[in-house]
Amino acid sequence: MPRLLVLLCLLCFIAGPSLSSAESVEWDQFSKRLELSRFVDYWKEKGDPSVGDVRGLPEKAWTQNGSDSVSLGYGDDIYWFRVELTNTLKSEASNFLEIGYPVLDHVEVYREVDGSMQEPLLLGDKRPFYDRPIHHRNFIVPLPLPPESATTVYLRVDTTSSMQVPMTLWNQDAFYSAEQARSLFEGIYYGIVLVMILYNLFVFMAVGERSFLYYVGYIAAMPLFLASLHGVTFQYLWPEATWWNDQSIIVFLNLVVLFGGAFSIRFISVTRQNHPWLNRWTWAMIMTAGMLALAGLLIPYQWLILPSILVAFVGCSTMLMLSVVRWIKKDPAARYYTVAWVFMLFGGIVLALSKFTMLPRNLLTENATQVGSALGVILLSIALADRLNREKKKSFAAQQKLLREERKARLAQEKSLRIQQEANALLEERVQERTRDLEILNEQLLELSATDPLTGLKNRGHFDKKFQSDVVHAYRFEETLSLLIVDIDHFKGFNDTYGHLVGDDCLKMVADCIKQHVTRPQDLAARYGGEEFVVLLPDTPEAGACRVAELIREDIQKMAFRVSDQVLHLTVSIGVCSCAPSQADATKALFACADGALYRAKAEGRNRVVANTQAGQGLAVCQA
Repeated sequence: MPRLLVLLCLLCFIAGPSLSSAESVEWDQFSKRLELSRFVDYWKEKGDPSVGDVRGLPEKAWTQNGSDSVSLGYGDDIYWFRVELTNTLKSEASNFLEIGYPVLDHVEVYREVDGSMQEPLLLGDKRPFYDRPIHHRNFIVPLPLPPESATTVYLRVDTTSSMQVPMTLWNQDAFYSAEQARSLFEGIYYGIVLVMILYNLFVFMAVGERSFLYYVGYIAAMPLFLASLHGVTFQYLWPEATWWNDQSIIVFLNLVVLFGGAFSIRFISVTRQNHPWLNRWTWAMIMTAGMLALAGLLIPYQWLILPSILVAFVGCSTMLMLSVVRWIKKDPAARYYTVAWVFMLFGGIVLALSKFTMLPRNLLTENATQVGSALGVILLSIALADRLNREKKKSFAAQQKLLREERKARLAQEKSLRIQQEANALLEERVQERTRDLEILNEQLLELSATDPLTGLKNRGHFDKKFQSDVVHAYRFEETLSLLIVDIDHFKGFNDTYGHLVGDDCLKMVADCIKQHVTRPQDLAARYGGEEFVVLLPDTPEAGACRVAELIREDIQKMAFRVSDQVLHLTVSIGVCSCAPSQADATKALFACADGALYRAKAEGRNRVVANTQAGQGLAVCQA
């Protein structure tokens, strides 16, 4: 008989969960708020069943949840949830059913009353916020319970986020009362964060220390991530942006890791010199988070959420490790930093573990991040202020020491300075006079040494220097450099016939004509020797160089040159080479190119412009 009793007790213990799956939740006159998670049954959808098919499922198909949270992790499966509610009151109970996880994609709520199925209510963050029956960050379903009767509620949930479906049945008055407390808590949290953001932003603008900028990025990304996760941003910032509502969680979560890592490296001095491996590891984590944040703007949520959570978990652990290592190294800033990150990272790690269903979803796991981050933000702000204060004290002490040393040196030098003052003033005046005279003479000499005395153009020496400089510049910046060689046709015969004085006047006239068409500051016209002139046109393509050359040729041809009773006309032949130098010392090749074009112009009858299309490969006549 005792063995039979023990066996019966054991069977009851084993069968207990299956029997409790059909247990109904009773709502009586003392009920204000009921957590429904322990009374929920769930079934993984197979095929494409209707709600009628789901109602007809046998009891053994349903699985009792039996825990304080409904959390089934990440996956592609669709689940149905069922809970039976019994109103023991003699009047209708006007209740709210709260689904406290606002990032579920699609939620269909069905209500069975007295054997008949009511019209479904469609919810989810893939629908615009204002489609909800009650405008709240969580999903709030009006759920009237008929007097002294049972109501069965079915939920169909399809989501790419974690399959968490916490359900709470509220009395309406109790819900609004609790909502005031929750709103006050969130207002305090976001108010603290906003004050810290503004404070550290103003400090950064004042001192220019990048640690404050990274910290502002971190404490801005953290509340935005939490607000996106808790549905606050969907309610107040982008109620119609359903796509961005999911992606913002990915972007802000990775920005938390990115800015947190950058701040950690700079604030507690994890450099390549003192911690090479930790520095490389942290930068690798930062770059990974940055790439995931950018990917969050393009790649769907379901493909990035698990890698992002993993990076956040690793990032939080890494930054905590950095703080401990630097504390062991006796970094003064690491003490505040470690305590602050213990609070913040505890909340982040707890949240990550709850998303992977390693921890149950409850009030502690959902709010640990906010409480921890608020305390951490305050402590890190104190740490930054303490660091700034210590640096100010060091700077002030150094300045005081320098002032004392400077005062001693100044007292020691005053007597000698007074003695030397008059002598120095007189010497300085004489030096300034001599310097001014030398500068004027140097300018005149430089101008004379660079100018051809006959034509007033620059001479060959100046041209050679400028030519070399412009070739190097054109080679470096891959610009086209054009060179024109202008030669007066039959000038030797002109000289022999009319004399050198007339020839000099001819050279001056040609030089004046060239000056009129070389007007840009960077251009150069020079007399190369005898009757030959050169024009250098930086950053000028062949077409532009040919236009300038043709204008020079036409104007010289039109000029009338009077000798005694004769009116003479001069002509010139011009060779043009335009190219982007392939090497920095291409002056000889470029000059040979233009000279070849000039030779061709003379060979073809003179009084023409010929351009080398490519050095040594072909010639083109700009105008016959």
